[in-house]
Amino acid sequence: MSDLTHWDPVREMMTLRNAMDRLFDSAFVGPNLSLSAPNLGVAVDVIENSNEYVVKAELPGVKPEDLDISYNNNVLTIKGEFKEEKDVEENRYHVHERRSGAFTRSFSLPSNVKADAIQASFDQGLLTLTLPKAEEAKPKRISVKATPVIEANISSKN
Repeated sequence: MSDLTHWDPVREMMTLRNAMDRLFDSAFVGPNLSLSAPNLGVAVDVIENSNEYVVKAELPGVKPEDLDISYNNNVLTIKGEFKEEKDVEENRYHVHERRSGAFTRSFSLPSNVKADAIQASFDQGLLTLTLPKAEEAKPKRISVKATPVIEANISSKN
């Protein structure tokens, strides 16, 4: 007696789709990366305190003059490129994990920034941006004044 298997065209389509996804992932990206890595591994911290935002980005091997930093409509954008080293043709890589290529990171900041007072520093591959908050964006302390209590003697005459 032979076993019959029910043919499911939807399952066959999903199997084909999975195979195509694996093909494109391995052909265009490489074994350790995925297509969903939008920032090429640029590690960034965005810190807020009462007076300013501080953005720190790790950019090893990038020269400060190769960075393009802009601030427009509450959006900070950092652009640059990790340049690939030109090696001698006789060398062979056994492991090649360092990144190369252009990158862009953009951050929407929740309140106004004094654009003309933004400062940038670059030290040993660490970019630090200081974005002072505009006065209207800084938190303001509102003091509450107590109203004096006036006691009155009310006598009742019947």
